[in-house]
Amino acid sequence: MGRPTGRVRRLATPIGILAAVAGAFAYVGSVDPNEPGHYPVCPLLKLTGVLCPGCGGLRSAHAFIHGDLGAAFTANAIATVGYFLFAAVWGLWLVRAWRGQPLRIGLAPVWWWGVGTVLLIFTVVRNLPFGSALAP
Repeated sequence: MGRPTGRVRRLATPIGILAAVAGAFAYVGSVDPNEPGHYPVCPLLKLTGVLCPGCGGLRSAHAFIHGDLGAAFTANAIATVGYFLFAAVWGLWLVRAWRGQPLRIGLAPVWWWGVGTVLLIFTVVRNLPFGSALAP
């Protein structure tokens, strides 16, 4: 049996990542996080009562995998946006790998500061009474 071609090797990593993500989503889709006892409680929530930016992420993934985008967005809006962002970056990665080009996404520090700011604002607002719509 021969060695894999260059294109097959280039596609192996993005396809492997997709397989891992699909496996994780399949698990969360089959084991309902809305039922207590299936997943550990967020340590920050348990210790402080404060919702972190990831709280509700499993419920969001469960709803997303079942096609309920409204419930996914309600459980964790940031995570739901992240699913679509992941799909876009993964698609770009796959196309570039197919063409033999590296995936280089060079983001200036201002973008990373922007992402951090959005996560911080999301976290603060979802923990305030007027932001309860963002709480899972």
